[in-house]
Amino acid sequence: MTKGGMESVEVFTTEGKGRGLKAQKEFLPGDVIFAEPAYAAVVFDSLTHVICHTCFKRQERLHRCGQCKFAYYCDRTCQRAAWLNHKNECSAIKRHGKAPTENIRLAARILWKIEREGGGLSEGCLVSIDELQNHVDSFGEEEKKELRTDVESFLEFWPQQCQQFGMQFISHIFGVISCNGFTLSDQRGLQAVGVGIFPNLCQANHDCWPNCTVVFNNGNHEAVRSMFHTQMRIELRALNKISPGDELTVSYVDFLNLSEERRKQLKKQYYFDCTCEHCKKQLKDDLMLAVKAGESKPSADTVKEVIQLSKDTLEKINKARMEGHYHEVVKLCRDCLAKQEPVLGDTNIYLLRILSIASEVLSYLQMFEEAADYAKRMVDGYLKIYHPNNAQLGMAVMRAGVTHWHAGLIEAGHGLICKAYAILLITHGPSHPITKDLEVMRVQTEMELRMFQQNEFMYYKMREAALKNQKIQVMPEPSNENAPSLFHKKE
Repeated sequence: MTKGGMESVEVFTTEGKGRGLKAQKEFLPGDVIFAEPAYAAVVFDSLTHVICHTCFKRQERLHRCGQCKFAYYCDRTCQRAAWLNHKNECSAIKRHGKAPTENIRLAARILWKIEREGGGLSEGCLVSIDELQNHVDSFGEEEKKELRTDVESFLEFWPQQCQQFGMQFISHIFGVISCNGFTLSDQRGLQAVGVGIFPNLCQANHDCWPNCTVVFNNGNHEAVRSMFHTQMRIELRALNKISPGDELTVSYVDFLNLSEERRKQLKKQYYFDCTCEHCKKQLKDDLMLAVKAGESKPSADTVKEVIQLSKDTLEKINKARMEGHYHEVVKLCRDCLAKQEPVLGDTNIYLLRILSIASEVLSYLQMFEEAADYAKRMVDGYLKIYHPNNAQLGMAVMRAGVTHWHAGLIEAGHGLICKAYAILLITHGPSHPITKDLEVMRVQTEMELRMFQQNEFMYYKMREAALKNQKIQVMPEPSNENAPSLFHKKE
C-alpha cells in the first residue's frame, strides 16, 4: 500500500505488534526514507507568543494575527501558509473570548481538517486518522478524568455552525493525540515547542536500538522565490544500511536507561511491553551498571550505597537548578563525583549523569577547563553505550567539542567537533540549522588548529587578543529539560 511520495515504504501487520512499516528498497545511513508534513500541529500554551505557529521557529519579533490576537508568525509568508488551518480557529477564538489549551486546539484542528477533507485517507497518508491507535481502553482513572475534562472543554470551544461529531469519535481523537502526538522542536532542536500528528510516522514501531531516527525540519519560507519554499515536516532517516523488506523502527525513549526502566516507561506511556533484543537480552545493562574494575573491587553494599547517594544527589541538583543556584549544583556534582569515582565504572549511568550536568553547568559559569575534563569523560562513556549514529550522542559530542574550544584545547575540540559533524550529517542531514552551525565551527577550528600546529605561542597570543576584543560567547543557560523526546506525552 503506497501513496503520494510514500512509495519506498509499505504498511504491514504483525502478530502482537499490530501495524508497522517496511522498506521497499535499500537505504544507506543518512538517507531520507520519507518526509511528512503534519496532519495538524500546535505550539505549546507557554510559548504561543515566541514561536511561529507555522514553522515552529523561535524568533525575536513575530507578527500577531490582527483578528484573534493569539497566533504569531515569522512574516506574511508564514501567515499566508497558515490561513487554511487557522481560519476556523481564528473565528472560534474570537467567539470563545480566549484560546483553549494546546490539546483542545490540536483536536479542533484535526476535526476541522476532517470536516474539510472527510475522514478517509488524506493525500500522502498511508492510514487515516480513524485508524490510528487511541488506547482509551487502557487509560487509568486519572487519564479518563483528564479525557472527560478535555472533551467538555472541546465542546465549549467547538462552534455550533461546524459539523458536529459524536462523543466517541471526539474521545478517539484525544486518545490519538495522547498516544501519537509527536514533539516539535525549535530550529536548534534543543527545546520542545509544540506537538503535531503525523499519521505515517505513527506506523513506525519502537525498538530500543532502531535502524531509523526522526528529525523535525522547520522548513524554509525565507527563500526569495516561493517556488523554493519548503514546508515544516518530519524526516525519517536511516541510521544503518536497510535492505528491502526490513522493518523500519524508531526509538520512543532515550536509550541511556536500564532495560527495565525503558520497559516501564514504554508500558506507562505507550501501553506495550518492549520485546526488542536489547530489552530481552538486557544488552548494555552491564555497562550502565559497571563498577570499578581492579584488585580492590567494591562490595555490593558499597555500590548500592553510592547509587542511592547518586539518586539523592540528582534530586537535590534538580531543585538547585530550578532555583538557578548553579554554584550549589557544581558543589553537589563535585562531592558526588568524589564518592562515585572509587566505586563506579566509567560507563555507569549514574556517573555519566553527574558528569553531564557538571560539564553543562561549569560551561555556563565559564569554568571551561574543568567542564572540558568532565565532558571528555562523559563522551568516552556515551561512545561505549549509544548507537554510533544516535542523535543525542551527536549533540553531546558537539557540546563537548565547543567546551574544549572555549577551554583553549584546540586539538581535542576540533576532533570532537568533527566527530559530532559526522554523526549529525546522518541524523539531521547537511541542510539542518544545527549541522550548518557545526560546519562553520568545524571550518573555524580547523583553521585555528593549523595555526596552533605552526606556532603554538603565536596562536595563544592571537586567541587572547581575539577574546579580549570580542565579547566571549556565553553558553546557554543550563536547561532543566532533557532533550525533547520523540513522542509528546502529557504528564
